Amino acid sequence: MSDDHAQSTNAAWGGRFAEATDAFVAEFTASIQFDQRLYRHDIQGSVAHATMLSEVGVLTADECEQIVNGLKAVQADIESGQQVWSVTLEDVHMNVESALTAKIGPVGKKLHTGRSRNDQVATDIRLYLREAIDGLSTELTRLQRGLVTLATNEADTIMPGFTHLQTAQPVTFGHHLLAWNEMLQRDFERLQDCRKRVNILPLGAAALAGTTFPINRERTAELLGFDRASENSLDSVSDRDFAIEFTHWASLTMMHLSRMSEELVLWASAQFDFINLPDRFCTGSSIMPQKKNPDVPELVRGKTGRVYGHLMSLLTLMKSQPLAYNKDNQEDKEPLFDTIDTLAGSLRAFADMVPYIEAKPAVMKAAALRGYSTATDLADYLVKKGMAFRDAHEVVGKSVAYGLAQGKDLSEMTLDELTPFSDTITADVFDVLTLEGSVAARDHLGGTAPNQVRAAAARAGVLLASR
Repeated sequence: MSDDHAQSTNAAWGGRFAEATDAFVAEFTASIQFDQRLYRHDIQGSVAHATMLSEVGVLTADECEQIVNGLKAVQADIESGQQVWSVTLEDVHMNVESALTAKIGPVGKKLHTGRSRNDQVATDIRLYLREAIDGLSTELTRLQRGLVTLATNEADTIMPGFTHLQTAQPVTFGHHLLAWNEMLQRDFERLQDCRKRVNILPLGAAALAGTTFPINRERTAELLGFDRASENSLDSVSDRDFAIEFTHWASLTMMHLSRMSEELVLWASAQFDFINLPDRFCTGSSIMPQKKNPDVPELVRGKTGRVYGHLMSLLTLMKSQPLAYNKDNQEDKEPLFDTIDTLAGSLRAFADMVPYIEAKPAVMKAAALRGYSTATDLADYLVKKGMAFRDAHEVVGKSVAYGLAQGKDLSEMTLDELTPFSDTITADVFDVLTLEGSVAARDHLGGTAPNQVRAAAARAGVLLASR
């Protein structure tokens, strides 16, 4: 084989091949364009692997020290911009190893003893995702704290509650915000549960069947902060359930952010005018100078579909793969990376924006008055006085029909206007027909009464403070 031919064949596996890889194929099959972001985690895993190999006698203490110091030097070169990533070396693993060997000589080639790129990449991704989960948990907590603080401040602010986007019953803005917090609390809990299955070490599975070297996987797990080592070598290198589970979590979380976005977009519109979003989270129009567009919530709403697509991509990627590792799995990284980036950006934008949302109490209250939102309270009033609910429902329906004809809300009608519908109605009816009376009457766990909203916000605050 000529020197030129040897140089064009990947040193990691080229010995078996009679000709060099086609230049297009080398580019097409390389992953360095996107997996270079794993460099810190690749080096972290390699340091732990070398340390373990030294402890079990596969490497000498001097060899281990050279490798660890060399890896630190490689990381410094990468972070200072001196590293030149090579497509010929395919991926982050071989680029790092090549740079290491260039620094410390042949001893660098001993680093790969007892492992394969198959278990190496599985380890790198888990390390990367674990770190991402911790960062996302922080941003999710920050968003929840903003919601809870705003909810406390708006515990008395009355607004219409909707079903079918029609005015249903009065609630408070604080109560509505805490509903969002409940969704995000479930997201936080699911993310911590997902982290448990991410935090399992595959390193030591080698290509698919383990290794003949006397490795200590429990020690490697300890060095890298994993809860335990994986149980089966075949599954270890081919499992991407953890990435799919995370992307499923991300899809649910983006769905919640999208629902929040939809309401923010509606509420900020001239038609609702319930809230004001800070100018710094909005943009204007190039042609209509009066416009203030809620771009942040709109974009988060749009990015939700992007994350859904990544979930479907990963599910489809894995659905027909036999055990163990297949080159298909190279396609797991870009959807996963983009999902992480999208969630991080969306959560940061919301966490920055939510504390500065300004409610418009007068507009919200006027809207609650327009939709006969205390009709259920009138029905409950009649039932408490002995009337069957179905009969009460009919009485209230007729009262509302009268109000529609007269252009009056129930709370605006006089006693003389109400009593023709039922002689059960007396002067005390006005205690329940006001918006304030309606929300205060639901004074139970999970109810709209302002004191219950403040208590719920306080409980949520204690929970968030414990993180």
